[in-house]
Amino acid sequence: MSENHVAKVIEVVGTSDQSIEDAIESAISRTASTIRNLQWFHVTELRGALSDSGQVERYQVVMRVGFGLEEDE
Repeated sequence: MSENHVAKVIEVVGTSDQSIEDAIESAISRTASTIRNLQWFHVTELRGALSDSGQVERYQVVMRVGFGLEEDE
């Protein structure tokens, strides 16, 4: 068995009308439901949308997510 670890990196976007943290958590939770071996995330962009009255309407995060590739058997 090799000691070299290989990971794949994908980009995901999370959105929430509650908070940046909620946008991150929901994106990670959804990603974890479809991809195994998640190992880390890196937020690369933060952005949001404003209502006509200037209030924050929603938060959006763009993240790179890394996961380990499974070994061949």
